[in-house]
Amino acid sequence: MSVGAIVLAAGHGTRMRSRLPKVLHPLAGRPMILWALDALGGIDPASVVVVLGPEGDEVKPALPAGMRTGLQEVRDGTGGATRIGLEVLDPAVSTVIVMCGDTPLVDPALVDALVADHQRSARAATMVTAILDDGGSYGRVIRDHRGVRVVEARDADQDQLAVREINAGLFAFDRAALAEAIVQVGSDNAQGEVYLPDVLPIIRGQVGAMVAPDATVVQGINTRADLAECEAVMQDRLRHDLMIGGVTMPDPSRVLVDAGVRVGQDTTLWPGTVLRGSTVIGEGCDIGPDVLVHDSAIGDGTRVVSAHVLSSQVGRGCTVGPFAYLRPGVTMEDGSKAGTYVEMKNTRLGERSKVPHLSYMGDADIGSDTNIGAGNITANYDGFRKHSTSVGSGVKTGSDCVLVAPVTIGDRAMTGAGSIITGDVPEGALGIARARQQNIEGFTAKAEARAKRAADSDSEAGTG
Repeated sequence: MSVGAIVLAAGHGTRMRSRLPKVLHPLAGRPMILWALDALGGIDPASVVVVLGPEGDEVKPALPAGMRTGLQEVRDGTGGATRIGLEVLDPAVSTVIVMCGDTPLVDPALVDALVADHQRSARAATMVTAILDDGGSYGRVIRDHRGVRVVEARDADQDQLAVREINAGLFAFDRAALAEAIVQVGSDNAQGEVYLPDVLPIIRGQVGAMVAPDATVVQGINTRADLAECEAVMQDRLRHDLMIGGVTMPDPSRVLVDAGVRVGQDTTLWPGTVLRGSTVIGEGCDIGPDVLVHDSAIGDGTRVVSAHVLSSQVGRGCTVGPFAYLRPGVTMEDGSKAGTYVEMKNTRLGERSKVPHLSYMGDADIGSDTNIGAGNITANYDGFRKHSTSVGSGVKTGSDCVLVAPVTIGDRAMTGAGSIITGDVPEGALGIARARQQNIEGFTAKAEARAKRAADSDSEAGTG
């Protein structure tokens, strides 16, 4: 039988206290709606309908290509959203999965198990439930002589609220049975909404319930606190997968990774490491403590400590930090070093070249085997435009130099400490630009004598 899905993403989530639509709030770097859609596994995107609310124009760009959408203009509950989804769903679909877009921890294994159980039993409806110590605001699953039904928490009496089995918001339906029943559901309840679970007592055919083996996978999100709880679960999953793949984490609880991050085996992620976006870390690296890497690639055997690396490429065997800041557009080639309190932006640092400490390199191209002295900067901005600096290979710059762009330093050239270099330095030359030093003999003693005479004079004037 053809399987399709309706994903209910129209909830406005006012309890999130946010201008951002609830289903776009990120979880491990991805909108939560994408995690929910991932649970549908091999279901053809063309057989999936996402039912959106008035904020749908903001959500649509985040959805996978080829996915249909429906619009729930009036927020009349999960039943109303399901009605809209059925109208848009591919007519060839005979088994309909209905799930919520704010349940990002549902995994494909659970959905596959639901479909298999539902089709094997030839039921009209099968719901997923979970056992919780405290059911909170979830609908309670009531099993009695009338079969399986759900009573929403706001409509439940004290005995019903004591029930620990809750509605997980994940269903499989025979399409024809659902379509016939959903139009009969009213809104006579505490919220004045059409509840999807209210189809269960009136649906034609057998109704069953399948208990999820792990209650966390069906957790929904309505508040920032819920979002943080789901983030913790997702981080545990992602870190576990990395460690199984050969990554060492001495304290996993203090490492955060986004879903798109890849890390090579024998790499150690120390406490305080945050890997975001599409970051790729090679093998045998030491990352951390206290490192942020975002949308960057770091090669094998590289050491990064107490640093920020943003939209940059770091080669093999490099050293970054401590307290280094690689802004977007940096390329560090193999064996290079950006050391303590070094900031670089839109700069290429050649093989085995070093910027050891206290320097800023912006809009620069630096060759191989070059050493940039302490306290160097490229003055790349003249107040109106940015300009580039070119430093050749085998160059040694003195400490506390300013390279005023546009300027070129030739191969194997040197600059004298304290120089402000405003013109090109030819290959193999020494560039030096500072006032000639003058020593005044006996200056200190003469200055001290003058100061003493002045003090004595002030003292005599005060007693006269």
